[in-house]
Amino acid sequence: MINISQQIAAELNVKETQINAAISLLDDGSTVPFIARYRKEATQGLDDNHLRHLEQRLSYLRELDERKQLVLKNIKEQGKLSDSLKQQIISVDNKTELEDLYLPYRPKRRTKGQIAIEAGLEPLANKLYQNWSLEPEQAASEYINTDAKFNDTKSVLEGACYILMERLSENAALIQKLRKHLIKQAYLTSNVVKGKEKTAQKFKDYFEHSEMLAKVPSHRGLAMLRGRNEGLLQLNLDVDPGFEKNAESSCEQIIRDHFSLRLSSQPAAQWLNKVVRLTWRVKLALSLENELLTAMRERAETAAIKVFADNLNDLLMAAPGGAKVTMGIDPGIRTGCKIAIVDATSKLLYTTTIYPHEPQKHWEKSLRTISTLVQQYKVELIAIGNGTGSRETDKLAGEAIAKLAGNKPNKIIVSEAGASIYSASEFAANEFPDLDVSLRGAVSIGRRLQDPLAELVKIEAKAIGVGQYQHDVSQSQLSKTLDGVVEDCVNAVGVDLNIASVPLLNRVSGLSKTMAQNIVQYREQNGRFEKRSELKKVARLGPKAFEQAAGFLRINNGKNLLDSSGVHPESYSVVESIIAKSAVGINDLIGDSNLLSNLSAQEFTNDQFGLPTVKDIISELDKPGRDPRPEFKTASFKEGVNTINDLELNMTLEGVISNVTNFGAFVDIGVHQDGLVHISSLTNKFVSDPREIVKAGDIVKVKVLEVDPSRKRISLTMRLEEVANTNNQPKAKQHNKPKQQAGKNHAAKKKPQQQPQNSMMGNAFADAFAKAKK
Repeated sequence: MINISQQIAAELNVKETQINAAISLLDDGSTVPFIARYRKEATQGLDDNHLRHLEQRLSYLRELDERKQLVLKNIKEQGKLSDSLKQQIISVDNKTELEDLYLPYRPKRRTKGQIAIEAGLEPLANKLYQNWSLEPEQAASEYINTDAKFNDTKSVLEGACYILMERLSENAALIQKLRKHLIKQAYLTSNVVKGKEKTAQKFKDYFEHSEMLAKVPSHRGLAMLRGRNEGLLQLNLDVDPGFEKNAESSCEQIIRDHFSLRLSSQPAAQWLNKVVRLTWRVKLALSLENELLTAMRERAETAAIKVFADNLNDLLMAAPGGAKVTMGIDPGIRTGCKIAIVDATSKLLYTTTIYPHEPQKHWEKSLRTISTLVQQYKVELIAIGNGTGSRETDKLAGEAIAKLAGNKPNKIIVSEAGASIYSASEFAANEFPDLDVSLRGAVSIGRRLQDPLAELVKIEAKAIGVGQYQHDVSQSQLSKTLDGVVEDCVNAVGVDLNIASVPLLNRVSGLSKTMAQNIVQYREQNGRFEKRSELKKVARLGPKAFEQAAGFLRINNGKNLLDSSGVHPESYSVVESIIAKSAVGINDLIGDSNLLSNLSAQEFTNDQFGLPTVKDIISELDKPGRDPRPEFKTASFKEGVNTINDLELNMTLEGVISNVTNFGAFVDIGVHQDGLVHISSLTNKFVSDPREIVKAGDIVKVKVLEVDPSRKRISLTMRLEEVANTNNQPKAKQHNKPKQQAGKNHAAKKKPQQQPQNSMMGNAFADAFAKAKK
């Protein structure tokens, strides 16, 4: 038996003392980013990944512990809590096994087995179970009870059967044994509901589908579950793949073996075999099928949420365009292109609408407008949303830039995912109460080029749309995970205290929405913050919140240079010691790599600040407030390729990874429809996770393998030597069950063949376009 901290330490392969320290800090109100950055001595270097896992597991195991106490109390009140059962309950490490143990003692409705016991049939059930030489009909004749409506031997034997069925089906060890067996060998089968073939066309790949349950990838599992939820697919577990339809299940043999029922020609053998068969088919098969399908769904959800979290992290940590005057253009055809200009601090300067496209066709007038605005406001970047009309608008901006003399702005097509959500949000309405909703979108597009992180935090993470079946997963778990990603990203980069918005400040370690609003209000009333200590004057921002937040808040050009760095105010004394030792001023110390590299970190440690903290401080002094995000780069879309109809087989293009899933990566190649690079076409070597090769925001070169304009499907490859299939007829691999002879000995059966994970034309590829970007 191990305690919670021991169990988590074993899972993370770290010391129990590290886990105990982290638990203590979390319980004290510290956040994961704060602990990971500023409490390395206490946790001996646990990073944010360790801490996120710890936080999740701690919640689960504490809930498990509470449930154990309740189960123990209920069984004890029934007078059935033995020492061995108590030990078993205390020792389990998951909720499933706990519920297995509790099953026989769980309060339940009056069952057929209980009715039979009340009628005095339990002695008969015990006799037949223990003495197989008894003749069931003869033994049953002694237990006829007309008052309880057991009027003949048939009904008596039926009652005894129910008693044993309930007893066998509530055996925790048996359930665990059957569960392991099914996990190892069961197949998940999917079939279209009769008469729904036309309606269910989007699930065509699953009309007759079968594959090992343990091998079902998350995207296929969630697709099949969605089909079932929509009443279009039927899902079942085939627990004996290859067996004849009416053959005895291998699970029945497992039940006999578990209870040492060596039945052959004994008088009671046939009756006991019936008990075993009904125990499996009536009591256990359906409940275990539901349980395993639920477990599959939970695994698939966990994998899908991880995909979303990883993509979101990459998107939030994308390279910022920087503090430059930026023109944001939200493209439109009939409704016109909305333009917004923001200054280097993201403050809105000007908005307008131009109509270069159908039906107005004010092309020349639009060119003059863009050129005039670029010159008037000294625009350095032009951000064009990637929605309808983006390539046409990109061409317009290119022509306008070409006519300019002197310094010319760079133009970049950016993702406008979630811009409409921001435009209609309460925050946008408060920020721009007099601005049309459509123009707010142009503001967001311009700002997200300047700083993707600062702008995207204003949008609910789920609305950014870089997930995989995101609407089919637990929305509470998805929100919690994505919130953690946003929090980690914001605090990894740091926040400029004097220009940060309320949504951005709200993501800073230790700050609530109310505190964030109070900071902005204080800034508006008193002017910019000149030093971090002024935060203590903000209403409702107490010592604990200051401790958690201060290190992640930056004050540029303030009274203390350290306030612009990641050095926490609590450790400024360490810097003062370094200054005294080095005999230089703070201005000379910061950024002097030669001086700092020659310092001995050990020399500046004390009881409060250990070696990890001092090393971090010296590193921060070398590059104060450094941004962990990569260098800003842009992709160049091919001229003349504006729509899916412009694509040609074997055409090589440059694009941007827009989304990464378990089965491949989607690439924006500038035609309003992302193409899919299947996992098998990412590289020449085998990969199990596409993120080993690419991540959202990467600029890649791809070749066109297949185009289907009617279904808006584009197949791409990053293996540039690969050649398109001119027949345009990809062959889908089938996940078929192996053909086997029926038999009672499950151990003698052949193992089903596993399907290759990287089959390019497999079901994952076939259903990816239609379902992944939901």
